[in-house]
Amino acid sequence: MKDDLLRFLKGFAMGAANVIPGVSGGTIAFITGIYERLIDAIKKVDVATIRLLCKFRIGEAWNRIDGRFLTALGAGVAVSVMSLARILKWGFEYYPVLVWAFFFGLIAASLPAVARLVTRWSAGPVIATLIGGGCALAMIVMEPASENDNIFYLMTCGVVATCSMIIPGLSGSFVLLLMGNYKLIMIDAVNDLSGGKIDSALQVLIPVGTGAVVGMILLARVLSWLFRCWHDIAVALITGFVGGSLVIIWPWKDTLKEEFIRGGEVREKITGFANWHLPDLGMGSTWAALGALLVGALLIVMLESTGRRRRGKCAG
Repeated sequence: MKDDLLRFLKGFAMGAANVIPGVSGGTIAFITGIYERLIDAIKKVDVATIRLLCKFRIGEAWNRIDGRFLTALGAGVAVSVMSLARILKWGFEYYPVLVWAFFFGLIAASLPAVARLVTRWSAGPVIATLIGGGCALAMIVMEPASENDNIFYLMTCGVVATCSMIIPGLSGSFVLLLMGNYKLIMIDAVNDLSGGKIDSALQVLIPVGTGAVVGMILLARVLSWLFRCWHDIAVALITGFVGGSLVIIWPWKDTLKEEFIRGGEVREKITGFANWHLPDLGMGSTWAALGALLVGALLIVMLESTGRRRRGKCAG
């Protein structure tokens, strides 16, 4: 029961993280130590599991996909999206620096613990870390592509967006912005669906959804294979990616925004970042942000300390 509660809380944190551009649920799963188990569980959603369900062997299918783990995690995500995520969204709208600072401290403090998952730091993991960091930094300077409603491009958007949600350090909505189709998919298609233009909406959402499902299933298999055969390289690559994403999360920067109309309301969406700078220590808001950063870091330190004590008791 205690393990289920802990998984629920981790799912809760994953749901909250998805509100922040540049922070993904995959990042939280990675730094809280459940990432590999999550990937393995997703990988088990396959033909063999479907066959078990068709034969009404529900219990076997449930155990095969690690159903108890996924249920606790999924419940945490759902509750978070319906509660805390809304508070974070409000905070991000009115006090963005505080929210950025909290997540910056959270992720920065987790990197040493994540790096310790690499059993042996040789040339391979070091190069993988640099590649991961470079890829994350490249996301910042990329120019958004033009909008494209070609069915194969929409499927590609679904694949890439879902992959980015699974890969720590990468935001799915941010990738859609770079691919030029955020407005088409997240604004226009959703508006058409709610406005009764179902055919128009489905022409966009079905290819995207198909690509998303395919991308999730295939990527889970690739990542599972990487962790099994090239564990240190995979962990180092993701560590570099998460480390590089800290530049996106850095609290003191200017955000570039674009206005969209959704549900009859004008809404803003972050399309990029510019003018990174050091905090002004003469401002009270800066010290509040530094306090939020420290809270995020201390939270990770406490979680890691608790985890070590629990592992020590189990070993004893």
